[in-house]
Amino acid sequence: MFLTFEGIEGCGKSTQIERLAAFLEWRGVKVALTREPGGSPIGKSLRSILLSESYAVAAETELLLYAAERAEHVAKVIRPALARGEWVLCDRYGDATRAYQHWGRGLSRESIETAHAIATGGLEPDATIWLKLGAEEAVSRARLRNGKVKSGEGRFEAEALDFHRRVEAGYVHLAAEFPERIIAVDGSGDADSVFTRIVAVLEARHAIG
Repeated sequence: MFLTFEGIEGCGKSTQIERLAAFLEWRGVKVALTREPGGSPIGKSLRSILLSESYAVAAETELLLYAAERAEHVAKVIRPALARGEWVLCDRYGDATRAYQHWGRGLSRESIETAHAIATGGLEPDATIWLKLGAEEAVSRARLRNGKVKSGEGRFEAEALDFHRRVEAGYVHLAAEFPERIIAVDGSGDADSVFTRIVAVLEARHAIG
């Protein structure tokens, strides 16, 4: 199974995807846990550019760098893991590009889908967990986290709140566009409560059991 986690900065997806990976492994499932950007060796180098506060990257450059990173990620990490019969859990994938580069940056949906198709060869997730959290709360969480952990990866967190509201609206639109794939999960509350909701929706869809 190919399962992705999506949401705006600070929604808690990185925490929850790690918890789900540990939970599945405890149940005897072989899991490949990965992320975008940074899931491949080349992706790690591109991550340092894409998320760095030191670069002011043009929107078109951003899109093409993400596409290049995804092409390498799919070819070298995701497809091989699926071929081995593993569950691939990926922190961000195509919906992030749609939400951030189309709704957030204003690039055309056509250009984004073209770049995504070239990068992936048509590989889409079996299911996507979208952690829903309002932009104000999520960005506040993200900025607080970055203030405690100096990772140097705060370029998106530094964007104005209106940008994050547009991205949030993008995810709302995508969930309506792909209702069979995108599963909305309330991201508010403590981590244990959110994880309980994630397991419940996956069990309801017979994805795990």
